[in-house]
Amino acid sequence: MAKSLAAATVLLLLPACRTPDHGGPFAGPFDAGTMAEPRNQEASGLAVSRRAANLLWIHEDSGRAPELHALDEHGARRGRILVAGAENIDWEDVASFTLEGRAWLCVADVGDNNAQRPFVQLHFIEEPDPTLLSPDQELTLRPTFSLQVSYEDGPRDCESVAVDARERAVYLLSKRDAVPRLYRVPLAAAARPVVARKVGEAPHFPKPNQVQRVLKIPTGLYRASPCAMDFAADGSGAVVLTYGDTLYFPRATGESWPTALAREPVVLGGHGLLQAEAVAFARDGRSIFVCSEGTMRLLRYDRR
Repeated sequence: MAKSLAAATVLLLLPACRTPDHGGPFAGPFDAGTMAEPRNQEASGLAVSRRAANLLWIHEDSGRAPELHALDEHGARRGRILVAGAENIDWEDVASFTLEGRAWLCVADVGDNNAQRPFVQLHFIEEPDPTLLSPDQELTLRPTFSLQVSYEDGPRDCESVAVDARERAVYLLSKRDAVPRLYRVPLAAAARPVVARKVGEAPHFPKPNQVQRVLKIPTGLYRASPCAMDFAADGSGAVVLTYGDTLYFPRATGESWPTALAREPVVLGGHGLLQAEAVAFARDGRSIFVCSEGTMRLLRYDRR
């Protein structure tokens, strides 16, 4: 390997390596704390509580127990939910929202690396009273309802799911397409499988440069792959996490999500994570939390 390529590889592999903060609506990232869970360092989805300030929900990747871990904003353990009747085939994201005065969590079992699943699942759970949480005790809850979802143009791998409660819609962003595709399903219980309709594309994610394309690692060749998404509770913007970047998409009043996600994003300060996996807006929209596989670090961006 040439010295220049070897040096570039080392820089890509350093977990502390971050691109400079060139401005934008959010400063950072900063170290928010160390996560107590998941202990095997396979975090895959992240959401903020709609019932308590400074409470986060996190889950593990495929094949693990169907559990949600509750953490505080610094990563300390607050409790755990066992989602009874659900299987963690490939949980890849979790979203939180409020609908008709009730707080909800949407667990997205949507991973499909080989694009073979005839349908994926969204599980909707009422978020429990935070006073029932205990670091030493597990709650058992069943989904209020689950949706079986198929894509109108065939199976897709997906790790990015967000809910717009005002619109009563769930949005899914594909991962392995050359240009990520945005899909929408209604936010409503359904006895039969529902079809995710393609409503747009996200064509402007930063691509790997010539050196990065040689390296078949998340922060190299695959750095433009979206691995998490969230909408601000007030609808003012979306955040999409890729293996290489944290991307903010402001949304104008009355603008659709497909229109907002189709424009050039604001690239926030580099997260410097080896396999970024999860992102969530704080409840007030003034911070963004990010975490990764392979590390227990919890990062935070703060609005300027």
